[in-house]
Amino acid sequence: MPNFDLANLALKATCPNNEFLYDEKGLPSVMVKIPKMTYAQLGLGSSQAIHPAFIVNGQEVDAIWISKYQNIVVDGRAYSLPGEDPKTSISFDGARAACEAKGAGWHLMTRAEWAMLALWCKMNGTQPKGNNNYGKDTSESVYKAIPMSYDSGKTGRVATGTGPVAWSHDGTVEGIWDLNGNVWEWVGGMRTVYGELQILANNNAADSSNAQTATSAQWMAINASDGSLITPDGSGTTSGSVKMDWISSHCRFSTTITVQEATGRSCAFESVDCDSTIGDNAKALLQAIGMLKADDTSGAYNGDYFYFNNGEAERAFHCGGYCFNGANAGVFYVDGSSPRSSAYGGIGFRSAYVELPTA
Repeated sequence: MPNFDLANLALKATCPNNEFLYDEKGLPSVMVKIPKMTYAQLGLGSSQAIHPAFIVNGQEVDAIWISKYQNIVVDGRAYSLPGEDPKTSISFDGARAACEAKGAGWHLMTRAEWAMLALWCKMNGTQPKGNNNYGKDTSESVYKAIPMSYDSGKTGRVATGTGPVAWSHDGTVEGIWDLNGNVWEWVGGMRTVYGELQILANNNAADSSNAQTATSAQWMAINASDGSLITPDGSGTTSGSVKMDWISSHCRFSTTITVQEATGRSCAFESVDCDSTIGDNAKALLQAIGMLKADDTSGAYNGDYFYFNNGEAERAFHCGGYCFNGANAGVFYVDGSSPRSSAYGGIGFRSAYVELPTA
């Protein structure tokens, strides 16, 4: 059981501009407040439209609070605390339940939120390093964090927030830690069904009343022609929807799938592209949720990798990479190859909080 004494927690956190948010049990988590941002502020053209992460149930929210640290679980609830061994071996639904048990507004970090952070990091030149190479980053020569597990004598997971500041999202002690490596992180609000990409509208996945069960009616396909959301047919074959094909050894978004396999595929994130069936507005949405590059500069995404499976009935997503992923890990690393039931030792999660808008 971690020490919840506030003075001790404040001492460990050492970040005066971070915030302690309390759940319905009155127990704290260390959170980082991210203010509302536009597409332009995130490097997505000149649009002053608000990024989808800041729209919940059709209304704009002023900020999102993201866990500073990968989460642990105590008495069935998720907590963001420094110096802890992050919870692993937890399913997608288990991670959601641990977040939602904290009370209204608490939720599993969503794909829209993760993408927003990744875009911010890229825009500001602070794509973080992390534990992706047995206790250190591939670019680092020495071990720099507190080990919490070992694999064949090598460091595996490390304690939350114990790496150098280069492991935080903004390169400062007040940033969000371990978005690159350590453990994979489940994200809500996005899935595939036989390769058809489906999302909850904007950041509606931040509200637990919007169901993310396999049969939920909240899941929507993306209209390839104009980026609008359309009701899927349930078989991954919705007419005109955005789907994932495998062309010339990389993922290509299209309205059709010519190569469909249940074994899964992977490629560099920067090699993912679209064919002519994907319109500009659909591309803009894919970029906003971090599924398509918005920069053609070689190496702009630090070698981060993209994994998907277009041959299974449902696949959920996790992000960031693992402690053994090497240079493939990073804020643009995205993996949609696992069922929601997966609960292996390398996968964890991170909670977030939003003040839910009232009607």
